[in-house]
Amino acid sequence: MKVLVIQQKMIGDVLTSTIICESLRKKYPGVTIDYLVNSNTKPVILENPFFDRIIEFKTEYRNDKRAFYTFLKNIRNSRYDRVIDVYGKLESNLITLFSGASQKISFYKWYTHFLYTKTIKRNSKPLTNASVAIENRLRLVFPEDRIIDEIKRPKIFLTKEEKEKAREFLESNGISKEKPILMISALGSDLRKTFPLKKMAEVIDAIARTTDACILFNYIPSQEKEARTIYNLTSLKTKRRIHFDVFAKSLRGFLAVLSHCNALIGNEGGAVNMSKALDIPTFTIFSPWINKKDWSIFEDGETHMSVHLSDYLPELFLNKKTKELKKNSLELYAHFKPDFFIDQLSIFLNNNV
Repeated sequence: MKVLVIQQKMIGDVLTSTIICESLRKKYPGVTIDYLVNSNTKPVILENPFFDRIIEFKTEYRNDKRAFYTFLKNIRNSRYDRVIDVYGKLESNLITLFSGASQKISFYKWYTHFLYTKTIKRNSKPLTNASVAIENRLRLVFPEDRIIDEIKRPKIFLTKEEKEKAREFLESNGISKEKPILMISALGSDLRKTFPLKKMAEVIDAIARTTDACILFNYIPSQEKEARTIYNLTSLKTKRRIHFDVFAKSLRGFLAVLSHCNALIGNEGGAVNMSKALDIPTFTIFSPWINKKDWSIFEDGETHMSVHLSDYLPELFLNKKTKELKKNSLELYAHFKPDFFIDQLSIFLNNNV
């Protein structure tokens, strides 16, 4: 059997959806699995043994109809028996249809369900601490009565050479394992997923008071201005702990550096998911508009902890839909004070650093 798994979303979604490939490999020994992802997310799944080939969906396919049509023909020529469309949007709808596969599986949507031979309804309540993000993906492979027994953790695979290169990089910048190393997920993917900069600086100051750790910042070049703003807002004592300019220049490089850290602390997003896949403890600050139960993956209150404004001011969320929360996320962030969770953060640091 030959299977195509499609997930064209962001890094956290692509990483989490690798459990579908792992589950297929277990359920159908000898199966051939191709994993279709956007080009920019490819590095996070390199070296993964649970699929045979990565198929890149390139930006040009969105901008050039002829290029997209050529891509669709190549998919057709691959002769898949089954397509599992985790993405479930127009591009993947078309890819699935064009594949010619006899089995087409996706999540249920009232306006696209007829395109597939089987659709699965997402559950909104988790059965385990794996979260609905994990459990719903497993429903694309296993029947409901097997979900709990088939729980899997997404994994990132690094080579020994990558890890050693990262160790050398850190040591060349005066950072060694003699002291704890903490990675700060300083910024979210956009403002609506970013804990306010001044408040994040307060959180980092609290970390510096609690530990003697070396502190690294995770940010991409386009976010340097905002990241530096956070750095400038921290105390002089904290600044001495922060190695602001020590950051990897590639996603694989970041993963290798992260693998040497004692913990990651900060905004919910891809970095948190990558940390968990590397078995690095995480303390996550959720955006007010993100449903915590959807992405609080494998939280145990010790190795992995998270906080959400609704934990402290639940009345702000009564009878509010996600669309409304997203629209008002910046106003909601104004209510989210570091004092709410500093004690929890201290417990986390004492347990893991």
